[in-house]
Amino acid sequence: MKYGILVFPGSNCDHDAFNTASQLSGADAKYIWHKEGNLPSDIDAVIVPGGFSYGDYLRCGAIATYSNIIKDVVRFANEGKPVIGICNGFQILCESGLLPGALLRNASLNFVCKDTYLKVNNNKLPFTSEYSEGEVLRIPVAHGEGNYYADEDTLKSLQDNNQIVFTYVNEAGSETDDANPNGSMLNIAGISNKNGNVLGMMPHPERYSEKLLGCDDGLRVFKSINNNVLQGA
Repeated sequence: MKYGILVFPGSNCDHDAFNTASQLSGADAKYIWHKEGNLPSDIDAVIVPGGFSYGDYLRCGAIATYSNIIKDVVRFANEGKPVIGICNGFQILCESGLLPGALLRNASLNFVCKDTYLKVNNNKLPFTSEYSEGEVLRIPVAHGEGNYYADEDTLKSLQDNNQIVFTYVNEAGSETDDANPNGSMLNIAGISNKNGNVLGMMPHPERYSEKLLGCDDGLRVFKSINNNVLQGA
């Protein structure tokens, strides 16, 4: 089991993702520079990490979609293989068309960096199988443009197809306005594509993947991917 971790100018969570994937989840991992034309043939899952790719110029994630490697990531995803985009990676997946909707400026117009609580709404995906449905996780956010937006038809499609994977909740598990750190529609914190093999989420599971940091709720995202790939091997 090997992860490919994309690296763009401005990526700043690639090392956190590498440590979690290779040291904590028990898999192997490899950095992939954005100018590479193709993913290595031994890559089983792709992580598009957080950060500020290309300085977030134009729109967050917009320039990164023109990097050489993204075309092959699209091919990889279309073959049904797992791709996870975290924070800026979520923005890149939306900009590339692998996920619907867009991430706008936070409703507060301020950068938000704090712990949030997430509810697992779909535990039948390659990214969530190690969680229980309805389980509440504590995962941190750190973003200025995490306000998920989509038109009404897209939101209805996300609901109908159980693509809203994580929502912001309070500690008791209720979706409230106060629990929503950025103004995202329907308190959306993470969504999948219709096939369930592409996940985008604004919170950072790699930052809470070991008890040394105070919480390891995020580690099971990676263990879920590992188990899914190994079971399909």
